Amino acid sequence: MNDTQTVIKVGIADLKIVTAPDTIRTSGLGSCVGTVIYDLPKKIAGLAHVMLPDSSLAKQPTINNYKYADTAIDSLVELLLKNGARTHALQAKLAGGAQMFQLSSLDTMRIGPRNVEAVQQKLEDHQISIVSLDVGGNCGRTIEFDPNTGKLKIRTVNKGEAII
Repeated sequence: MNDTQTVIKVGIADLKIVTAPDTIRTSGLGSCVGTVIYDLPKKIAGLAHVMLPDSSLAKQPTINNYKYADTAIDSLVELLLKNGARTHALQAKLAGGAQMFQLSSLDTMRIGPRNVEAVQQKLEDHQISIVSLDVGGNCGRTIEFDPNTGKLKIRTVNKGEAII
């Protein structure tokens, strides 16, 4: 039995899964949305660091599925189910989606809010309920999720630490 805890780090436009006692963390969440999907009784969780709302906006012929809300959530759910999570037990927590730049009110600049909406829509499509969220505002976040407790620790640049 291995009781040592490892923190699995997820980069920007990336996703990974983890089982307790390990935790999973991502930093640099500005307009990006950190989406944690988990099956608490099975103590398994996944984290996607979503950068953009919609893969149809991609200009490249091959895209990074983990970069976009519509494809990252599908990939994360699929990976969790392959690793023993159960569809009916999946829940989600979200953080990020800040409006980092007050340049204009053009819709194209509303990346943060659009990311949050896109992730929420995709979770609804999968019938995954959002237990809690800490989104919006205008400051960056670092988040760490513990699949053993279901707690999401959020560190914000100017607000300190919160647990949701």
